[in-house]
Amino acid sequence: MSVENKNTNLPSVTVTGMVRELAELYQSADRMGTPFRLVPTPFLWGPAGIGKSEGVRQLAEGLRRRTGKKVAVTDVRLLLYSPVDLRGVPVADANRQFTNWLKPRVFDMPEGRDTINLLFLDELSAAPQSVQAAAYQICLDRTVGEHRLPENCIVIAAGNRTTDQSVAYKMPKALCNRLMHFEIRTDFESWREWAVQNGVDSRVVGYLSFNNDKLCLEPESSDIAYPTPRSWVFVSTLLGVTKRQPAELHQLISGCVGTDTAVEFEAWCKNNSDMPPVADIIAGRCRIYPKRQDTLYALSSSLVAAVRERAERISGQELENVCAYASRFPPDFAFPFFKDLNCLETLKLKLMKCSSFQIWIARNKRYL
Repeated sequence: MSVENKNTNLPSVTVTGMVRELAELYQSADRMGTPFRLVPTPFLWGPAGIGKSEGVRQLAEGLRRRTGKKVAVTDVRLLLYSPVDLRGVPVADANRQFTNWLKPRVFDMPEGRDTINLLFLDELSAAPQSVQAAAYQICLDRTVGEHRLPENCIVIAAGNRTTDQSVAYKMPKALCNRLMHFEIRTDFESWREWAVQNGVDSRVVGYLSFNNDKLCLEPESSDIAYPTPRSWVFVSTLLGVTKRQPAELHQLISGCVGTDTAVEFEAWCKNNSDMPPVADIIAGRCRIYPKRQDTLYALSSSLVAAVRERAERISGQELENVCAYASRFPPDFAFPFFKDLNCLETLKLKLMKCSSFQIWIARNKRYL
């Protein structure tokens, strides 16, 4: 392991910000016909579980929408590779005088103009320096030994910092200077938008809305399980698969986010189990409003999740009932609620037709 790596001179961006910046960059290069090999290779620094890999998948989807092309992602975990794995297997030529190198299958990429290849070199900082050296050519020259990556190939690398208590070696300055560096930071609002769009359990979203600090904690040296955006998705999956109450899954949830955080999450869920039925709100039958802030967080997250689940089939009247109910939330609850609804692509057109939503916007322009 290396000494502490102080990335004080790097731009700090959220996953959402990184996706937006790089999507615009590569869309511009594609539109202008600039070869991707001329664009500096981005390197994403950040702790484990913060969402670097998910951000690359979001970037691929964003490029697909922006360019109308197929985007093929090749995910290479460099920690599992040796220099020979990257260059290929040596074989004798037909005359048994020279050595040829068979191209590794991971570099077998379609070269058509209707496709963009995205080669993601993950865990680069965790790879031995001999493998990092083999990545020099890939990052700068788009070559691997005698093999050249196609012109339609984007290369992105990522890894943990040496301060993250993960496997990480000090990156040689020669390689550092071949990369365009970003330090990825957590941002709850960006994560919340992603969580709503991807169906993360409403109790997880509600709890983290109430306690943003628990989205990602710096682990103590002795911690094995601790909260990160990745481990909270694990918790959401457990809740969805088992359909049991959080308290009944204490051991499993503790194994994802740690015992202390699991106890807090389970207690929060129990304290908010008496919130108004979401089905009654959608049907327009509910006139009860919670008084407690934590219950309001739980209710607004559950209501967004319920609308998302039926976004394709929800009627205009049902959406009107939801908006009329939520418009009476305190502004600091109503604003994130309507923002979450508006980020659901399948709902935007219906939402703009809701009179309660339009009235709320007119009355609360100062919050927008």
